[in-house]
Amino acid sequence: MDGFLNLLKPTGFTSHDCVAKVRRSLKTKRVGHAGTLDPAATGVLPIAIGRATRLLQFLPGEKSYRALIRLGMTTTTDDLEGDIVSQHSASQLALDKVKLALQAFHGTIQQVPPHFSAVQVGGKRLYDLARAGQAVDVEPRTVEVHQITILDWRSGDFPDLELAITCGAGTYIRAIARDLGVALQTGGTLASLLRTASSGFQLADSMTLEDLALAMEQDTLRLIAPEVALSQLQDMVLPEAIARRWCLGQRIAWSDLNVQTEIPAATPIRLHLASGQFLGIGQRQFRNDGYVLAPSVVYAPGAATDSTGV
Repeated sequence: MDGFLNLLKPTGFTSHDCVAKVRRSLKTKRVGHAGTLDPAATGVLPIAIGRATRLLQFLPGEKSYRALIRLGMTTTTDDLEGDIVSQHSASQLALDKVKLALQAFHGTIQQVPPHFSAVQVGGKRLYDLARAGQAVDVEPRTVEVHQITILDWRSGDFPDLELAITCGAGTYIRAIARDLGVALQTGGTLASLLRTASSGFQLADSMTLEDLALAMEQDTLRLIAPEVALSQLQDMVLPEAIARRWCLGQRIAWSDLNVQTEIPAATPIRLHLASGQFLGIGQRQFRNDGYVLAPSVVYAPGAATDSTGV
């Protein structure tokens, strides 16, 4: 069993919990996920099964969220799961001021990950260090926020701001909530989070763990094929004779390929036969006296090797 699942992660489960449940439902050990979600968050969690776990690295990184930010308070975890550090009425806060402050969170920004997060410092997870009471300096990271749209605004002592956010991989929405609170001088924390899209998978097409269990019971489960999940990649058709060599881990001279478009070096290429059979992922490399098509992941059933390092 090989392919992808578009799982709807429930609240209270870690991403690892979801992987464990999928393993039990499908009775297979080779299961992985893309894009960790906090236990309190819900929404799209891409899951890879079998040989598809080797393809997780090639999924697109863009993600979309619906976030509810509560202003006027701060917490230890930058969301409502943590202990309250401070809370003060922000009833005087106006939406126009919030709109102005949000402008600083568009585009390429610097962001310090929350202290309760899976980021590693010195080989240890930040949440392990935080639970042990160890204070560490966390370096800012560059992230991309493509779009922020205000969906709702509810004023009061602790105003609620609902946002739609589209961003690149590695962006922490909890950090946006925290930093917006700092910018407004009110404090801020994440009250709830729903991921509406991740790595090309959409919320409308997601399935719950209960849906998965029922599909397995009724033998109706159909995994998402790799060529569908990776449709954003540049594609190339290989003749059967060349495909056999490539699947054995051989590098193919670029001059032997009938390539009509320019493909930059190191760009992942989705390879398949004219019949549509998915072969794996390759990339253009310069070797010795010319360019070659080198294997990154050989996926085709019956290939001599499952993956070849580039």
